[in-house]
Amino acid sequence: MLARMSSEPEQQIGVGSPDAFQRLWTPHRMAYIQGENKPSGPGAGDGCPFCTIPAKSDEDGLVIARGELVYAVLNLYPYNGGHLMVVPFRHVAGYTDLTAQETVELGDYTKRAMKALRAASGAQGFNIGMNQGEVAGAGIAAHLHQHIVPRWGGDTNFMPVVGHTKVLPQLLADTRRMLAEKWPAGA
Repeated sequence: MLARMSSEPEQQIGVGSPDAFQRLWTPHRMAYIQGENKPSGPGAGDGCPFCTIPAKSDEDGLVIARGELVYAVLNLYPYNGGHLMVVPFRHVAGYTDLTAQETVELGDYTKRAMKALRAASGAQGFNIGMNQGEVAGAGIAAHLHQHIVPRWGGDTNFMPVVGHTKVLPQLLADTRRMLAEKWPAGA
């Protein structure tokens, strides 16, 4: 709970009392915060979303491309428009647990994701990485996934800094379609 710093009695800010701020609500983020779609345990049969997505259609699962060992999928709770992940089909938690073939295809799909994002949206840079384990920030630690977050000059502005709100200019289904159309063929 936020309290106003002053000599006046402590007051709650933004809890129904008028102030000078307008608010943009992002209720879709609450599902992530509350743990919706997170697996109930460490196993593949425990409701792991990364294990259930491949059984869905590309449109329903937000899948951009499928390889033999990995697939590319949009992040349901993106940091930026076009934020996607490369995920092995096999339920494995650690990067060091990947086979040599999985590691190669994961790297290849990361390169393809970058090319598709540049072609589709003119991405100027990328944040690419994995959070290994819950203590490292992995939302779904039981199933390895690598994030590819496109970046543009000025994409971090007052909205996330002051308003704690990220503005996404496009529906996820439209972003998925756009990236799938720009996905490069294999080498």
